[in-house]
Amino acid sequence: MAETAQATVVFGVLNETSDHESRVALTPDIVARLRKAGVSCLIESGAGVAANYVDEDYTKAGAEVVSADEVISRSDALGFIDRPDSDLVARLKPGTWVIGMLGSFTDADYIASLEQAGLVGVGIEKLPRQLSSAQSMDEMTSQNSVMGYKAVLVAANAYGSFFPMMTTAAGTIRPAKVLILGAGIAGLQAIGTARRLGAVVTAYDVRPAAQGEVESLGAKFLDLGLDFSKGQGEGGYARQLTPEEQAAQQAAVDEKAAGFDVIITTAKVPGRKPPMLLTKAGVDGLKRGAVIVDCAASELGGNVEGSTVGTQVTEGGVTIIGAPYLASEVTNTASNLLARNVADVLAHFVRDGKLTMDLSEELDNALVVAGRAEAPAAEGK
Repeated sequence: MAETAQATVVFGVLNETSDHESRVALTPDIVARLRKAGVSCLIESGAGVAANYVDEDYTKAGAEVVSADEVISRSDALGFIDRPDSDLVARLKPGTWVIGMLGSFTDADYIASLEQAGLVGVGIEKLPRQLSSAQSMDEMTSQNSVMGYKAVLVAANAYGSFFPMMTTAAGTIRPAKVLILGAGIAGLQAIGTARRLGAVVTAYDVRPAAQGEVESLGAKFLDLGLDFSKGQGEGGYARQLTPEEQAAQQAAVDEKAAGFDVIITTAKVPGRKPPMLLTKAGVDGLKRGAVIVDCAASELGGNVEGSTVGTQVTEGGVTIIGAPYLASEVTNTASNLLARNVADVLAHFVRDGKLTMDLSEELDNALVVAGRAEAPAAEGK
């Protein structure tokens, strides 16, 4: 039996539990996985409790459970669910690698602050999704899949009737009509989940490839009578529509939405304001008791006009649920997937027992968003 490589890189994870966050960026099974890659793990005491992992689980797996200060002082790299705030950045020692969704698309000042602190920033949002070698690192895909699943359960819970058709002694209850707007990873998972619950599902996306994907899951594709033949952007994400295209799409969706009981919106453009898919006029046109779950709701806005994080009921009796934190509500599974993503990103940079980047390598060049000058090139490159 081959010997496990001696751990020389120290990876640390802090407790990020908050009112809306219960995930953890390291799970016990990943501790063993990283040991084989030459990485030892530190985790702050209590960090995994909300995800149903106690300190003893980590200790048995081979990690050290320590204080937050010790995680910070001893770690060569830190993994995050959310990016470290300015106070935490100031506490990190120069040379530390920071791995997570760093917001590099839109927040140049934050990336500059990592540079100024002497940190190496690895932004998972920059992952080239078309690379087959990077699929296991794709945090956005794994977490959006969880989000799409949970969005349907949240909608079903808020909806005042059954999702499936039910034939009872008191009569037959028709199935719920569900509309999914955005057929990316989250949307496709929402389609599959709603179908399994027995709903009649229709979906829409501007990307040409989406129609086949929607129909392959047994849902109908919503025909708006519009042609956005160039709706697909780089890396498989939907591109930002022009103002004229957005206006045409909004008007068509508003008109069609009135025929549905539940609407779930999942259209996000990474790092940018999400497109508005349903206006106030569309919301007002829905029947009383209809439910909307807006997965794109955030401080930048949402897919639904007037949606905010949380639940509101309109004067017309429509429930709008702004739900950007749904992945955190499936805490154990979401943590397992996210921890694998972060660990595989880290392991990619562990070469010859140390953290090293090679800027001639496509994946390194994409992911490293700060601290390039401080990181040595791989030997022989």
